[in-house]
Amino acid sequence: MPANSQETILGVVGAGLMGRGIAQIAAQADIAVILCDSRPGGAQEARDALVSTLDSLAAKGKITAQVAKAAAGRLQVADSLEDLKPCTVVVEAIFENLQAKQQLFRALEATVSKDCILATNTSSLSITSIAAALAKPERVAGFHFFSPVPLMKIVEVIPGPLTGERVVETLTALTKRMGHTPVRASDTPGFIINHAGRGYVTEGLRILGETVAPHAEIDRVLKQAAGFRLGPFELLDMTGLDVSQPVMESIYDQYYQEPRFRPSPIARQRLAAGLLGRKSKRGFYEYPNGEKLELPAQPVPPRADRPVWLGVNAISSFPEVAQILSAPGVTVETGRKASADAICLVLPVGKDATTAAIEAGCDPERTVGLDPLFLSGRRTLMTTPATSAAVRDAAHALLAADGTPVSVIKDSAGFIAQRVVATIVNIASDIAQQGVARPQDIDTAVKLGLGYPSGPLAMGDNLGAGRVLAILDGLFEIYRDPRYRPSPWLRRRAQLGLSLLKTEI
Repeated sequence: MPANSQETILGVVGAGLMGRGIAQIAAQADIAVILCDSRPGGAQEARDALVSTLDSLAAKGKITAQVAKAAAGRLQVADSLEDLKPCTVVVEAIFENLQAKQQLFRALEATVSKDCILATNTSSLSITSIAAALAKPERVAGFHFFSPVPLMKIVEVIPGPLTGERVVETLTALTKRMGHTPVRASDTPGFIINHAGRGYVTEGLRILGETVAPHAEIDRVLKQAAGFRLGPFELLDMTGLDVSQPVMESIYDQYYQEPRFRPSPIARQRLAAGLLGRKSKRGFYEYPNGEKLELPAQPVPPRADRPVWLGVNAISSFPEVAQILSAPGVTVETGRKASADAICLVLPVGKDATTAAIEAGCDPERTVGLDPLFLSGRRTLMTTPATSAAVRDAAHALLAADGTPVSVIKDSAGFIAQRVVATIVNIASDIAQQGVARPQDIDTAVKLGLGYPSGPLAMGDNLGAGRVLAILDGLFEIYRDPRYRPSPWLRRRAQLGLSLLKTEI
């Protein structure tokens, strides 16, 4: 039966938040829906809630009253799985337990027609393992929506190794009919979006674990300098550590302890303490009245006029830094050596301030590093372990003189934004290397599914693949941690000067 036919009948098993969302967008797309739930009265309760939602949307002018009434009329309730016999597609949206899903799919296979497609909304379980319980595994695929379903316009369509192409084509067409964007992914842990999202919070936690900066300062840098909608600690608080930490650990274990996905003991400890986030009113932030209690930013010190030494190579590589320094009328030195009173300003890419000071022949007590790749919105200033308080404060005041906020952090290879973005790009590159998805689909999925300012491969193109590679090489040189080993896919394209987004796998 064609996926865009009016005869399409969608069964939804599991009438919780995800199941209701799927049912809603299907009914609004002129698709007949049969809701089924194992809890007595659960399906009827879900239908009543959906009718109320549709009426509310009509009252707000989001849809017409006629559309709301018609969509409500397409929602039916099943008393048992037997009522799903007319379905052409059944989507399972029950809790994440492999045995429970296998048992349900066996029961569905014995009930629905031989041509009915069986789809699972699992976010973390293997499609292959779910399908293995069936006599006809070729009818099974992943159909992964994101919450809240009506607002998150992305769906991962995931075939297992035995899934028939008709199944993929039908689910892809069905996704488009429901007004969402389908992306095809292979059956690997985390698929695309949960896989690609491993870099953001785990690297933020690692930076926190190194005491490079407090969590609120890390969030400020990544939001204001790198353009993310939420900082990693705001995101963990919103999701809840009781949800996020098991996912981090699951993907890490499913990839046989791949260092790129390594979780943090900080999150595990806070989970044990019940510091879950918004739902417990305390997480990385406090939420006394349901709203986040903002933590004060670092105050700008009083201005102290001192010359700034900036090497000629730094000026040629990053002329925008010289532009920033010229605005307040500061004396900029460009000779081979800094004068006795000058602040030595280094611009490391993938290195720490200590290494950059030694390489430049600077006095580490007078050296600070400025992140030259993320200068708009917020600037990041990095000290060496020997930097004097007077030099730190003078540099802070100078770089904040035009009203741009400044974060002062401790020594860290790659600052904050460099190392987080490079980690994200590297993981996305490895997803492409593994053939999980096409580069364009990786970026589409991540941008829509995670709300990043751009797709991860586009981030890499914005910085330049060569610079991303330099950051990762610098991180690996400092830490000797395979977490930072560059993907061969990224390295080859950096060496050839190719775009990450526009190249095929």
